[in-house]
Amino acid sequence: MGADLARVEPAGQGAPALRAPALERLPAAVGLDADPYWRLAAAFLVGYQGHSRSAYFGDLRAWRAWCAQRDVHPLAVERHHIDTWITYLTEMPQVRTGRPASPATIARRLSCLSKFYEYAVRDAELLDVSPMARVRRPRVSDDPSAVGLDREELGRLLGAAEADGPRPTALLMLVYNGLRISEALSRDVEHFTYQTGHRVLRLTRKGGKRSTEALAPVTVHALETYISERTAGPIFLGRDGTGLGQHRTENVR
Repeated sequence: MGADLARVEPAGQGAPALRAPALERLPAAVGLDADPYWRLAAAFLVGYQGHSRSAYFGDLRAWRAWCAQRDVHPLAVERHHIDTWITYLTEMPQVRTGRPASPATIARRLSCLSKFYEYAVRDAELLDVSPMARVRRPRVSDDPSAVGLDREELGRLLGAAEADGPRPTALLMLVYNGLRISEALSRDVEHFTYQTGHRVLRLTRKGGKRSTEALAPVTVHALETYISERTAGPIFLGRDGTGLGQHRTENVR
């Protein structure tokens, strides 16, 4: 996380007046010691791991950049600043997609800010009140927005994976078995094991919860074909022999 924080340049505007004793208790953010926002962010992100930490860091970085463009420090914002940001996310094309942010993305970013400012009030004792208090958040439908593949489309996808090789076939079969991409890429060969005579995969689910997933026969066959004689190391390897999960984590910025 320190390396990530060091990549972000602090904005030029001065930070608001904060309680000095509370500020002194915050850890230094590598390369950004002068900005209390990043010191607070460093302390806040310590409580999260893996992809949750990466996602929250991205949300905090996006919020910091938006505030910098409007010459307001994120520890001096008021509710109307956050309402304006919601309008910006809802109506304006975003840099990465060219489209307005989805309600789910906006809800996640607001959830991050809510937790962050609550941490600033309750734990760090740096602020008296959270600017997120009483902010109205967009509704997110309970119905999934993604459209599933029909039988013909799934057949074409499996055929393309098999034509490309054993690695994409094994990865696709794990996803077909119900795993997230991040879960599949994080697994080592040792996690592909037996339980009461059945092939299973030991997982670390979202939030750090551990579980053991029973695998369908076609998934087992695809994994055994790809892993072959290997007995250790990441299941999914890149061209340089390192784990694909490592590449994915390093590229999350």
